[in-house]
Amino acid sequence: MTDLSRRHFLRRGAALGASLGLGGCFDELADRDNPVRATLAGANDLTYAAQRALLDHDALAREYPASAIRQPMRPNGSTSPRDPDYLNHLVSGFETWRLPVSGLVDRPESFSLADLASMPARTQITRHDCVEGWSCIAQWTGVPLRLVLDRVGARPEARFVVFRCFDTMEWSPTGPVKYYESVDLWAARHPQTILAYGMNGGPLPVANGAPLRVRIELQLGYKMAKYLQAIDVTDTLEPYGLGEGGYWEDRGYEWYAGI
Repeated sequence: MTDLSRRHFLRRGAALGASLGLGGCFDELADRDNPVRATLAGANDLTYAAQRALLDHDALAREYPASAIRQPMRPNGSTSPRDPDYLNHLVSGFETWRLPVSGLVDRPESFSLADLASMPARTQITRHDCVEGWSCIAQWTGVPLRLVLDRVGARPEARFVVFRCFDTMEWSPTGPVKYYESVDLWAARHPQTILAYGMNGGPLPVANGAPLRVRIELQLGYKMAKYLQAIDVTDTLEPYGLGEGGYWEDRGYEWYAGI
């Protein structure tokens, strides 16, 4: 199968999977025993398997010219965290903020914004596709995540990268429930997966995830965690949240969410 025909196949399959993923917006489909949800989950799993089997790892999501940026980037999810630890960093201009990267790595490290900005950067103009049905084109600048993983020495047994965030989504009897997300190592090492600290030629705004968010251009918007607090490299998702791989996945959304 040629690259062109493979991409055509994946676009059609991914479009189906993304549209089915909208079922995550409906409360009744959050029930994992719901037979309709089981059908949707099967379609999503098929899209995930097809992309991993057929898509070249370095095949890119579409990138756009600057003329395609026609409006400010619409924020998704949280837009103004009220968590005290986040607000303290905000007041200081994120001078004391650090991003610990640990877990199944040989050299755990804690990165400042200056540290990340000193590493080779990638700038890309891409389209953000939200599970709610809207999209928006913006320019993102940041360090490729694979460079960070190489720097800390991700171990061969590692399978996932988990993004832990500052923003509290709700409160449980045991305390705050903060946003988190995860991807497999394939997605984490994709050329367009970046830790973004810049947007549309300026610093990343608070509403869009300052000081740092992840951009994963082959997946839906809820995968692109904002307000990053820490990154864990791991071989299992079970210890995080309810073990489904993300805040929304714990509530019925699909983990893969490919487009």
